[in-house]
Amino acid sequence: MTLSEEARSRLADVVELQPTKNSELQERWAVDSGSEVHSYLTDELEEYTYRDDNSLIRATSEAADLVDVEPGVEPGEDGNGVGTVRVTQLQADVLAVLPGPGGDSLSVVAVLESLRDETDRDPEVDDVRNALQRLRRQEAVEVEYRAVPTYRLAVEREDLTIEIKEE
Repeated sequence: MTLSEEARSRLADVVELQPTKNSELQERWAVDSGSEVHSYLTDELEEYTYRDDNSLIRATSEAADLVDVEPGVEPGEDGNGVGTVRVTQLQADVLAVLPGPGGDSLSVVAVLESLRDETDRDPEVDDVRNALQRLRRQEAVEVEYRAVPTYRLAVEREDLTIEIKEE
């Protein structure tokens, strides 16, 4: 199957953002709805994309080779868990302030306060929430549900390689 330039570009987005969801691709592609994203994936990229057990969108290994883009997540050396995550600077800063796997998890507001105290950032709470959700989908962060969702690293800090990409 020969891909148009638009399809190749959108496939590169899927590879880079994986695991991802309709809303992230909707924002990236500047389309009106998640339904439009779903239709495009099934009509144009069905051969190169699939949904995992959590209904997140992923690209096939052939897709990554075709567009020559590094995937958003690479497994660890043992093949299990997360080894490398490609993140924005805000997501990297969030990872830096989160407690490790054995620590007490933090709420979104506590992460926001830590970012303000420990970095020169003053992000919006929704940006922090979105960063945490993205890191959770990449399996770098785990959530613990208490009165509100709270977050901590899913793997030891030294087992995680972080590559920062342009925002």
